Amino acid sequence: MADITRRLGWRHLRGAPTAHIRHHRGGTLLHDGPGLSFWFRALTAALSEVPVDDRELAMTFHARTSDFQDVAVQATVTYRIGDPALAAARLDFSIDPDTGVWRGAPLEQLGSLLTETAQQHALDVLARTPLSSALVDGVAAVRERITAGLDAEPRLPATGIEVVAVRVMAVRPEPEVERALRTPAREQIQQEADRATYERRAVAVERERAIAENELDSQIELARREEQLVEQRGTNTRREAEEHAAADAVRAEAEAKRSVRLARAEAEGAREVGDAKAQAQAAWLRVHADVDVATLHALTGTRFAENLPHIDSLTISPDVLTGLLAKLGAREPE
Repeated sequence: MADITRRLGWRHLRGAPTAHIRHHRGGTLLHDGPGLSFWFRALTAALSEVPVDDRELAMTFHARTSDFQDVAVQATVTYRIGDPALAAARLDFSIDPDTGVWRGAPLEQLGSLLTETAQQHALDVLARTPLSSALVDGVAAVRERITAGLDAEPRLPATGIEVVAVRVMAVRPEPEVERALRTPAREQIQQEADRATYERRAVAVERERAIAENELDSQIELARREEQLVEQRGTNTRREAEEHAAADAVRAEAEAKRSVRLARAEAEGAREVGDAKAQAQAAWLRVHADVDVATLHALTGTRFAENLPHIDSLTISPDVLTGLLAKLGAREPE
């Protein structure tokens, strides 16, 4: 929309770079081009604003396939006005000199023209295509047919319209048909998913079995090594016991020999001591053989006195002393 300002009965128009402005006064073209800016009088000016930028026209329409199935087509047509003067002559692009708003709806007319033309060619190609083929190859076929049909449409060049691109996003059946068509595929996908799940489980079970076998083999090997260890320990224990027994035997034999030697030495010593005592006793007897009895009694008393404990005081009664003296006196005459 053009930007128009008022100043004392005059109007000033400032156009956009993407808008082609045509200014007529009294049938004479005074200004013609995009992005213009000029003063004009509202009572004598005839203004047209033609957009020259690329525009997107989205369309959705229904069609029927050769097997009488309804489908919905979603497409977008990109177009632009290549000849603004021709478009302004064929369509009403005039604007209000006070507000800059289009007096009519030229873009809606262009949209209807493009939509009807595209729909006509899409219906034609889908009417000869079964639903299964339309869902598989319908997008490309419809896009090619719409592009060719718009390029061959004589009304578009006559109106100054250029088609830049045609895009078809989807060709969809009715929701019930789409759900019915999705069911086998979903079931197949579910089966594939279940099969993959079973395969993963089988692989997991196989791996667990392999792990269990490895653990069992490890336990068997460990038990075998433990058995070898126990056997080696038993062998070591027996060898140690044998060595201890041999050492004890050697030690016992040495002790026995030492005891025998000690016993022999003690016996020899006892014998020598006995011989010495016997010799001493014999000598003692020989020495005292010729001694009288009184002397022997005196010696005996002396020995006896030597072996008596120490006596601090001795009390002799008169009776004992009298008897003792009597015995001594009786022995003297002998």
